[in-house]
Amino acid sequence: MEPAFAHRFAADWIDAWNAHDLERILAHYQDDFEMSSPKIAQIASEPSGTLRGKPAVRAYWQKALALAPDLKFELLTVLVGVGSVTLYYKGTQGRLAAEVFHFGPHQKVARAFAHYAV
Repeated sequence: MEPAFAHRFAADWIDAWNAHDLERILAHYQDDFEMSSPKIAQIASEPSGTLRGKPAVRAYWQKALALAPDLKFELLTVLVGVGSVTLYYKGTQGRLAAEVFHFGPHQKVARAFAHYAV
C-alpha cells in the first residue's frame, strides 16, 4: 500500500462523510464489498453485524446518516498495511473509532471493518 494513496483515500473518505454525501462515500467501495460493524446489528437489525453489496450498505448508511444529522469525523492518523489501510478518527461526541479497509485490485474497498471505543 502506497502511503500517498492511503492519505488521499483517508482525506476524501473523511470529507465525504462530513459532507453526508452518500454517493461520494460509496464511490470508495467495490459493488460487492462487505462491511462489518457492531452498529449494523443495532441500526440495520442484522445480527451478524455484516452486510454485503452496495444496496444493503447504502440502506444502512442512509438510515445511520438520518439518525446522526450532526455527524462529523476528525481524522487522527492513517495506518498502512499490506493491501489495507486503517483510519483512526474521532466521531461525533469525541468517540474514538478505527476502520480497517482491505482493497481489491482496482484500489476500491473490498472489505471494511469498523471498531468503536467502549
